[in-house]
Amino acid sequence: MNATAKLNAVLKHIKDTFVGKNEIIDLLGIGLLARENAFLLGPPGTAKSAIVRSLSKGIEGDKNFEYLLTRFTEPNEIFGPFDIRKLKEGELITNTDGMMPEASMVFLDEIFNANSAILNSLLMALNEKIFRRGKETKKLPALMFVGASNLMPEDESLNALLDRFLIRIKCDYVEPDLLHQVLLAGWKLEGSVTEEVPTISADEVRELQKLCRQVDLSATRNEYVDIIHSLRNTGIKVSDRRAVKLQNLIAASALMCGRKESIVSDFWVLKYIWDNEEQIEILEGIINKIIEKDTSAEAHPQAMYNKTPDAESVMKEVNYLIEKWQDDSLSFEEQNVIKDKLRYIQTRCDWIKDVEKKKYIQEHIESLWQKILQTI
Repeated sequence: MNATAKLNAVLKHIKDTFVGKNEIIDLLGIGLLARENAFLLGPPGTAKSAIVRSLSKGIEGDKNFEYLLTRFTEPNEIFGPFDIRKLKEGELITNTDGMMPEASMVFLDEIFNANSAILNSLLMALNEKIFRRGKETKKLPALMFVGASNLMPEDESLNALLDRFLIRIKCDYVEPDLLHQVLLAGWKLEGSVTEEVPTISADEVRELQKLCRQVDLSATRNEYVDIIHSLRNTGIKVSDRRAVKLQNLIAASALMCGRKESIVSDFWVLKYIWDNEEQIEILEGIINKIIEKDTSAEAHPQAMYNKTPDAESVMKEVNYLIEKWQDDSLSFEEQNVIKDKLRYIQTRCDWIKDVEKKKYIQEHIESLWQKILQTI
């Protein structure tokens, strides 16, 4: 079994264990292949920690590090204490044994509790995979970092921390119709004895990360440039540095499917680069419209998964926007957000199977567009 097949086997085992979490698990796999960090946003009890732990267990031969940050977390708790013996000799050397600088998989829960004492070292570790403390500089063996939080950062100083996580994943409770399966899987997990699970070695993952950089992206580069321009015009900030790094995710999607070149459907990963929750629907609308044109049998399963919208929920969203547009105090930015959401809803409306309901919603959407055009 080659390394790609091994990684897919590890991910499949985790998917079988955590029902309804395929999207999260696939994205963590993409982050691991691309050696890019992932951020999980969601309420407690959505299996964020458990999924990351399962992925860590699937990587053998290296150490893992997990920590719950608080406002009072000190550098010693993350990076390790100073070596007392060296300190007596006048040297400031950190004893990193069992701490983050020696881990291959790093999970930092409640990441936005990071305080100023650890923030600078943490930013460098996340961005450059380097640990620096005083005169000490150490290259980190981390395959990827995963951060999690129940809330988005409120303090502007923490936005730099969010920026270090290229992939952003919203974690919700499972759909009601999957709850029965969740209960069965959860009960099985609670009562299970230690069983043999699929694994991949850390060295094999590192080899895959090297192969990821060799994927040929030339066939989709023009479309990618167009997407970046489109996102920027929509108000979604994509810096040049970020645009370069996002190519790693596209390459990882191709490699995960056993391909050495990218195809249009690999752009599905670009739905997960939002800066706030309002951008999630906008990104889905833009990216889904592009990838649904690709009918290749070699597409990643997540690229082929477009949720069929519920007509009633779509109509609720339209009514919400109609009501919102009537507010005379809307700023220019708020007006643009409403327009972007309306475009997204218009795209989703095309997927509704009931012709009468679709027509009814389209009429209300058209009516709102007329109102918008009259105020411009």
